[in-house]
Amino acid sequence: MSKKHFAAFIMPVVTGSSLLAQTALPQTTFTQATFTQAAFTQTAYLQTGSLRAAPLQITPSQTVYSRPKPVQPKKDSIAKELDEVVVTATKYPVKENLTGKVLTVITRDDLEKSGGKQLTEVLNTQAGLIVSGSQNTLGTNQDIYLQGADAGKTLVLIDGIPAYDPSGTSTAFDLNLINTDEVERVEILKGSQSTLYGSDAVAGVINIIMKKGSGKPLNASANLSAGSYGTYKISAGIDGKIHNTGYNVQYTHLKSDGISTAYDSTGKGHFDNDGFNENIVMANINQRISDALQLRANFQNGFYGADLDGGAYTDDRFYTGTNKNTQAGIGADYIVGIAKIHFNYNYNTVTRAYLDDSATTILQGGTYSSSTYKGRSHYLELFSNIDLSKHVDLVAGMDYRIQRVDESGLTIYYNSYYPPYGVVNSYNAISGDSANVRQFAGYASLLIKNLHGFNFEAGGRYNSFNRYGNVFTYSVNPSYVVNDRVKIFFNLSSGFSAPTLYQLYSPYADPFGTLKPERSITTESGIQYSVSHFNARALYFQRSTKDNIIYYANNPAYPLGYYINLDKQNDHGVELEASLKAGPWSFSGNYTYTTGKVTTPVNGKDSTFYDLYRRPKNAVNLSAGIHATRALFMSVALRAVGKRTESSYYGPPTTAYAYAYYTLDGYLEYKITKQLKAFADLKNLTNQLFFDEPGYNSKKFNFMAGVSLRF
Repeated sequence: MSKKHFAAFIMPVVTGSSLLAQTALPQTTFTQATFTQAAFTQTAYLQTGSLRAAPLQITPSQTVYSRPKPVQPKKDSIAKELDEVVVTATKYPVKENLTGKVLTVITRDDLEKSGGKQLTEVLNTQAGLIVSGSQNTLGTNQDIYLQGADAGKTLVLIDGIPAYDPSGTSTAFDLNLINTDEVERVEILKGSQSTLYGSDAVAGVINIIMKKGSGKPLNASANLSAGSYGTYKISAGIDGKIHNTGYNVQYTHLKSDGISTAYDSTGKGHFDNDGFNENIVMANINQRISDALQLRANFQNGFYGADLDGGAYTDDRFYTGTNKNTQAGIGADYIVGIAKIHFNYNYNTVTRAYLDDSATTILQGGTYSSSTYKGRSHYLELFSNIDLSKHVDLVAGMDYRIQRVDESGLTIYYNSYYPPYGVVNSYNAISGDSANVRQFAGYASLLIKNLHGFNFEAGGRYNSFNRYGNVFTYSVNPSYVVNDRVKIFFNLSSGFSAPTLYQLYSPYADPFGTLKPERSITTESGIQYSVSHFNARALYFQRSTKDNIIYYANNPAYPLGYYINLDKQNDHGVELEASLKAGPWSFSGNYTYTTGKVTTPVNGKDSTFYDLYRRPKNAVNLSAGIHATRALFMSVALRAVGKRTESSYYGPPTTAYAYAYYTLDGYLEYKITKQLKAFADLKNLTNQLFFDEPGYNSKKFNFMAGVSLRF
């Protein structure tokens, strides 16, 4: 973020893109799962979840009481993907062949074989997903673009509970605050999911399911790794199950000297490295009271500090940022006859602070800028899944959400008109007493399943807000499975994204009070083929969005500009993906084609142009792995990304292209004993110079190596 944009997001986001590196904010999504153990059905939730310094995270009530062991592929076969049990599509566990929704599962085994990567680096290799900034220095904001949708239009869930940062220009969740060592698995659900999950699930949801205690009374784990740029990570934890009580406690410390966030295009600027220092503590517990009742609670506290830069191609040795996030939740699951009733409450608070302390150079153009953003949210949910018959399930529930934000700032700079100083005090001050939004929603979804291979799901959601109009969304998902191998599916769903607190209460709020939620209609159609050794899927998607919220600066009566509903957006694309197991070998690959156009009024006439900024039309991911011996596993992965267009924050969009690039990665893992393994994760082996976002460095060749112990 350039210095003139520093104070409280002085210029808002235009065309839906995030506000340059330092101010972009992330987003959130959750998933729920249910597992039957003894006579008790246990429910589990999971979460999935830009450039530097504006992240946030919310950890919801965790509804999993015991952690199922990851399915390990047999030596000569792998489980059929259509038989896999998933939870995000319906909010309760079903086999994938019973839902027509498009799901991708990242298992614990997948995460184990990505030992040196951050979660966003793993997500960045999935079909249809671009995580801009995932290959930059640690602490960079991670903008998620799913199926061509803008940043902030993919909801991140943690254990099935939406995660937000109410204080940002978008409510996007900061995935910097999630460590892969704490994650059991991730479910990526594509297409609009607003019927079950509400606002911001326009392109889909990423449900991140955290580890839970199970098995022996005491299990212990520890991971130690180190690598390029003075980076090291230590994580340790204990978990287990004592009688009817399951528990899990984890701690992670991650530190790096980093690289310069900004790119020195001349090579003569001597830009300093931007470091990162993070600590995360998480804990969850579940208590079985009876065969019918189970209680649970979760807590997470994360804090990191990061050095920042002044913007694209601009160094700043005095700019730093911190992010502190606390989440706490409680929940209960109760079985009454054929109904399973679930209660969740989650509280989240995030405090982001930024300091540019170059006051000693004010006379030379330096500034002193300090700003603080505090967001708080409450999430309350009650729902039930009911087995009406062998072939019919019903989900029905309601949720209530409150979001508040407090923002303040102080800027001191050299003033040539009234020397020596100019002061801006709390220019963008916002108080949580007045800056709040309340939402209430009721929803229901009916699943007709396995009628000689035919499945049909239909649902609706009514959302009521205290600040703007109410919204109704719907979804219709028929599918047909042939011989347990071929699934043909079609999805029609509507979605919405509500205005953020920043858009409603900042100095750039609509002066006429007419801001409305963005609304979309998405269709998906495709076919999936799955046998024991091979899985393939082809998908076509199309999304039409109206009432896009943009920043408008063409009204002379309001020189600061303001947010309005103006544009129409149309995106479509194709995804192809396949995986194959052949003896000790495993292969996977995906290809994504995405394009989109926006229609906006210009001088009284509609003008249409391509606007998928930072999202390539073409992206390819290929990987191959081999279990060379029982102890040794090796893999190589290729990622190729086509050209992307960059947006402009003043005037019309530009066609400043970010160059196409490729990266080649390698991974080695050796099991020393049953409890101990060593690994090395080698990234960008060919030392490519490339950019996810022009003006900001991506990492050249780098590695992480370490050991992992569990006993």
